[in-house]
Amino acid sequence: MGCEAPALDPVFLWIGSLPIYWYGVIIATGAFLGLWVATREADRLGVKKDYIVDLVVYAIPIAILSARIYYVIFEWHRYSDGPWWKIFAVWEGGIAIHGALIGAVITAIIYTRIRKLSFWQIADILAPSLILGQAIGRWGNFMNQEAHGGPISETTYNNFHQYLPDFIMNQMCIDGTIYHPTFLYESLWNIIGFIILILLRKLPLRRGEMFLTYMTYYSIGRFFIEGMRTDSLYIVGPLRTAQVLSIILVVIAIILVIYRRKKGLADKTYQGKKMGRK
Repeated sequence: MGCEAPALDPVFLWIGSLPIYWYGVIIATGAFLGLWVATREADRLGVKKDYIVDLVVYAIPIAILSARIYYVIFEWHRYSDGPWWKIFAVWEGGIAIHGALIGAVITAIIYTRIRKLSFWQIADILAPSLILGQAIGRWGNFMNQEAHGGPISETTYNNFHQYLPDFIMNQMCIDGTIYHPTFLYESLWNIIGFIILILLRKLPLRRGEMFLTYMTYYSIGRFFIEGMRTDSLYIVGPLRTAQVLSIILVVIAIILVIYRRKKGLADKTYQGKKMGRK
């Protein structure tokens, strides 16, 4: 099944000879909306909004840097022969969300230790914002025609994808072939996750378990969606980096929930209420 559809312009606007890409605009939009959600929740829980804002100011550039480093490490063969400046061309895409999360979590751990705050409380507050930002950010991949899956068969298209808006399927038409919009699958998965996390705020979860739920939920979806993608990063041979890391993160999250409860470390609810050791 072929197609002849023009791609959307990846440039949002030009400032003189300087292009501003949709990719960056969309990522920034996700970050600002996530910050807005987090500061509202911090205010509700009696946590100073300045703590959240300051952390995000530090975490965003570090997350972008670590996301790029992560990507370049696993795609070094694309950059080793130059031109060298392509290593820094993040506006062309090529950042890995797992790398960003690693950088953001490390930043949060250091920040909360310096400010003498509870890392788990801050992580819980930010969890819905993280997955919301990821849901929005995937549309940056859409504009760059990346993070897509393999070719769609005519049967699959007729049974499902024909009901998607034309602008999505047209953008997934690359060199005459329509590809699975896996960016959309993950974006929808993350939107559902955002709604779930918002609803979980009303339940007596222990401190830290909101963030660990996010980690588990996102990793499960990413594992299956990653298997459909054609641009995966690989550790070695057929082992996809994101899938291996997703399994590891789910296991770590489950272990931490059990360990923290048994050791009495999760002695407060998400709302901050004190609980007795059990």
